[in-house]
Formats: sequence, structure tokens, C-alpha cells
Amino acid sequence: MGMRAAIVVGATGLTGTSLVKQLCENDEYVSVTVIARREPAFTHPKLEVKICNFDTLEEKDIELAHELYCCLGTTIKKAGSREEFEKVDFEYPLTIASLAKKRGIPHMLVITAMGANENSPFYYNRVKGKLEHDLMELGLQRLSIIRPSLLVGEREEFRLGEKAGEQVLKFVKPLLVGPLKRSRSIEASQVAKAMIVIALQNGTKQPVTVYQSQELAKLDFPETQDEDVSKEKLFNWDKHKLPGSNDEGDKVNREVVINRDKYKIEETVVDKEVNFHHREDK
Repeated sequence: MGMRAAIVVGATGLTGTSLVKQLCENDEYVSVTVIARREPAFTHPKLEVKICNFDTLEEKDIELAHELYCCLGTTIKKAGSREEFEKVDFEYPLTIASLAKKRGIPHMLVITAMGANENSPFYYNRVKGKLEHDLMELGLQRLSIIRPSLLVGEREEFRLGEKAGEQVLKFVKPLLVGPLKRSRSIEASQVAKAMIVIALQNGTKQPVTVYQSQELAKLDFPETQDEDVSKEKLFNWDKHKLPGSNDEGDKVNREVVINRDKYKIEETVVDKEVNFHHREDK
């Protein structure tokens, strides 16, 4: 079992919910801390929940950990305005990353979006691109940028636009080949698993790595191969050989001989029990 600790922000969303569950069930992690604005439904002995106001987060609110997972994200409709949308999708992640750097957390993994680009003609992608740019400028020890395509899964709230897009992508999925593969929808649970796989990878020297959706879809935990230990290896049969025995003799069944002349059998009329009496030597 490992001794890793993780912090998750955005733990009540589609990907964040799955991520927290998978982290708690992973043997490499002994501690999972969620920083949230409301209590998540999921509970676990490894899990600690800190209810915080993201507008007033301080360095003391960020505990020491090996990884900081950021799954914060909303929509303009849910946020109510562009200003509130940018607060959740840009300001909060950047503030949390800055506090995590001060605390010495070595690795941040953040979900942005496929097509994130600060020069994009699309507002959503511009915000995500600006977040990526400013996170890189922070000079974090290690930054993993996660760019999934349309996330699918069971959300708590119904999003008509995403549901429609999900159905369209399911219909055209066989046509999305070659470079278009990155546009295929992806399960939020797979994105969560891929993030953990990335976090546990050893030997990564690049300070910033971008993971596209098609790469996330392929990431999985390495298979653990159990050593095939035979009974002969577990049990030392040589210690239990009879003196003078050899391999050929061990292959045949030994005959057990009972000297019946040393015993006589008596049957009583009372209880009809069969008793064995040792006959005295003459």
C-alpha cells in the first residue's frame, strides 16, 4: 500500500465525483481531501471534506499533498453571467494553483477542454486557453493539463446542450477516425482514471504536459502479474522424505502390514463391543 495524499477541488461535478471515489478505492492513496462549497454525497474512511468559500481561500486551507486535482467547471447558464463563469473556470483554479505552489505541492492536474486556446474565436475555449497560459506562467513544479472532449456520464443536473451533443457524437462516432478521433466523446470516469494514472507515473521530467482526449481514452493502470508459485515451491518435500527412500521408491505405494498374531478379538454378550487385548508374550 502506498502513502500518497491528494486534494480535489471540483469534487461534486461529473468527473470530480468519479475521481474522488477512485482515489479512495486506490491502494496508493491513504488520504483524500476535498475542498468544496457544499458537502458531497460520497463518504469514505479516507475522505476528509473541507467546506470553504472559494472567494476567501487562504494558504492554510490547502494542506500538504502529493497531487492537487482541479475539476472545477461550470456553464454560463448555470453561473448566471460571463463574470461568474470566469470566476469559477478561471479565477478559482488560478488562485488555488498559486496557493498550492506556496504550500509546496509538487503536481497539479487540471481539466480544461479540447480546443482550449486563448486566441480561439469561441469564448469558452478562450477562457480555458487563458487558464492554461497563466498556469504555465506560475512555474509549477509539475503541471498536467487534461483536455477531454465532450464528457458523458450521469450528471446530477440535466444539461440539454450536452445531452444533444452526446447523442450526435454517438451517431457520428464511427466516422470520427484519424485526426477526428480526438472529437469522440469520453466517459467522465475514464478521464478520472486517466488522471490518477498520470499522477502515478514515474520518471516524468517535463514540467508541463498536455493530454488530449484520445490519449486519455487509452490510459489505464498497468497490469499486475501474480507470480506463479507451484505447491512444490511452497512446500519443501525433501524435508519430509523417509530415511533411505529414493525417488523411484517414492513413486510406489507402500504396503502397510499389521501383525495380527499380537492381538486377539473377544466379543462379549453384554454390550457386544469389540475390544482389543494385548496378548502376553510367551
